[in-house]
Amino acid sequence: MSSPPKRIVVYGVTGSGKTTLARRLAESTGLPWHSVDDSLAWRPGWVPVPDEEQRRRVARLVAEDRWIIDGMFSRWREVALPRAELILALDYPRWVSLGRLTRRTVMRCVTRRRICNGNVETLRGMLSGDSIIVWHFRSFARKRRTIREWEADPAVPVVRLTSPRATELWVRSREWC
Repeated sequence: MSSPPKRIVVYGVTGSGKTTLARRLAESTGLPWHSVDDSLAWRPGWVPVPDEEQRRRVARLVAEDRWIIDGMFSRWREVALPRAELILALDYPRWVSLGRLTRRTVMRCVTRRRICNGNVETLRGMLSGDSIIVWHFRSFARKRRTIREWEADPAVPVVRLTSPRATELWVRSREWC
């Protein structure tokens, strides 16, 4: 890569650490970071932002010259993907992402920490059919398949990272910036 990427997508399965990595990269590069869940997807009361509004928000965001986003939803991926200069794909084994997700969700239920525009995760929500943990099982194979398709496509600027250790080594290498 001739110059450091200025438009980065951190992509991965639910619970893989997208937000943590995106925040860390923003701190080290000075690029503005936008949380997909906070900025694009959720309103207070766990009300989803309508798809067309998400698309408008994403289009405005990715039209900028510099950004990091921590995910790409399939309903607006074709808006963001062509603008990305680098996709960091966290393709970890299920036990890693599910373990992280479960710990994070339980802690948020206990602490009542506000996320996603003031929303709070609850035990009832964690055990419901709409829970983030259920979503992990529904989306895991599809997201991994997407990552592997991108990796096989030379037109997609993807770096596939298969473990937290590989991610840490990649970040520390600074070869990417």
